[in-house]
Amino acid sequence: MADKIDKLPGVGEKTLEKFKEAGYDNMMAIAASSPGTLSTDTGVGEETAAKIIAAARESLQMGFETATNVLKKREAVGRVTTGSKTLDKLLGGGVETQAILEAHGAFGSAKTQLALQLAVNVQLPLEKGGLGGKALYIDTEGSFRPERIIEMAKGVGLDPKKVMENIMIARAYNSDHQVVLTDKAEEVIKKEGIRIVIVDSLMAAFRSDYTGRGTLANRQQKLNRHLHALQKLADVYNLAVYVTNQVMSRPDVMFGDPTAPIGGHILGHQATFRLYLRKSKGEKRIAKLIDSPNLPEGETIFIVTGEGIKDA
Repeated sequence: MADKIDKLPGVGEKTLEKFKEAGYDNMMAIAASSPGTLSTDTGVGEETAAKIIAAARESLQMGFETATNVLKKREAVGRVTTGSKTLDKLLGGGVETQAILEAHGAFGSAKTQLALQLAVNVQLPLEKGGLGGKALYIDTEGSFRPERIIEMAKGVGLDPKKVMENIMIARAYNSDHQVVLTDKAEEVIKKEGIRIVIVDSLMAAFRSDYTGRGTLANRQQKLNRHLHALQKLADVYNLAVYVTNQVMSRPDVMFGDPTAPIGGHILGHQATFRLYLRKSKGEKRIAKLIDSPNLPEGETIFIVTGEGIKDA
């Protein structure tokens, strides 16, 4: 956690209280904000907000630094196991904190199964591939199944009752509700010790609320803000973000796989890792890593069993 704001120079007690009430209780949260947003959230003037942000950034030394220092900071990155060693290897050791992993695929490709498995596995101790923390789950399609959580918890040797208590879930009924839940997530993260945020599915509500080409620009702007909010949570609280996504069929593709993820370039650029899941024979699923800042493209097979995700 970044330094507490009590160390912020030139800020009085009353202003500090306003900031804490608005959820700005650490330096990074202030430094990552914009003057307009900070002013709206806390009631201080925009000029004052700009000065406070500048002071927070100075305190955190947010200027340029050497690649060696960046490498040291990367040592704080944690990883959550998927349950499959080959899938973990494809992802560079598991699902990373401080990053957004987007998984897209047709229905039945195990996107939600992976979401449920990560909500369980994040609770495992470090030595077993977890982060010893809780999960926050935003369900936009009504696909969350507690019965499946119980099966998966038993599969990894955890107490199902405790596992259920450690998953904070909310049902989002439209894209506005989804955005508000993400904004409110910060309170829950601080209070509950959340180590992974899951959105299943990211685009379903946006797809339904914005129909037709005329609404595309508004949809993409709102999606951009939503993704930035998720990335900010990942950075400030060193947690993992996993989002599922739908696909569309492209009739113009004559050769190869005609399916493509929805969400456009905004999602393509904002997601740190992109995983394409597709169904194979029986329990088998194929996972293809199609985008990553540091890992090669690759493919692997895993299976979905009664106890959860396992190696094929």
